[in-house]
Amino acid sequence: MDFTAARKAMVDSQVRVNDVTDRHIHAAMLTVQREAFCAPDRAFAAYADGAVEIAGERKLMPARDVAKLLQAAEAREGERALAIAAPYAGAVLARMGLKVTAQEADQAVLDIVAPALAAEGAETVLAPLDQPVGENWDLIVCEGAVVSAPEAWGAALRPGGRMVVVERRSAVGKAALYVKGREGLSRRELFDSAPAMLAALTPAPTFAL
Repeated sequence: MDFTAARKAMVDSQVRVNDVTDRHIHAAMLTVQREAFCAPDRAFAAYADGAVEIAGERKLMPARDVAKLLQAAEAREGERALAIAAPYAGAVLARMGLKVTAQEADQAVLDIVAPALAAEGAETVLAPLDQPVGENWDLIVCEGAVVSAPEAWGAALRPGGRMVVVERRSAVGKAALYVKGREGLSRRELFDSAPAMLAALTPAPTFAL
């Protein structure tokens, strides 16, 4: 399979046509090898218009949604970014010149994505997803859906820092941009999105008699 041609087709047919105009995002996505972040037997599907398996229940967010999240975040070269369960987004940010730490909670996922992240100059760490490593991040990004963004994520941002995440309580969720100001976090909805839920951050169902 010609992955170089597939990357160009992905950017042309999934990214540019969905109002993603940031040329830095285009350039990074044309270079980062998305197939390296998939389960080896799913590499052929890396550039399809949809989610693709990494390991277990974890999936990469569709490229369109990754691009739209990163454009809304207004990532800038030299900033510090924490990619929580967001290996492909983290690699794209690293290619754009940010200093990226990719946090995963599942060793099986990390075993697949760590080499590709290292190739882009990103650091990796294994830690529970609701406990962000470090502090004073300029940007936090997540590729999996959560019911609501954990408070600890917002607390780990610096003043003026941004966070992009999909919050999902039904079949379709809402991508949201959070910005940390003096009075706390502001929230703005961006677009509809339905990435796979992060099991580690999904509350167990409750039953009432």
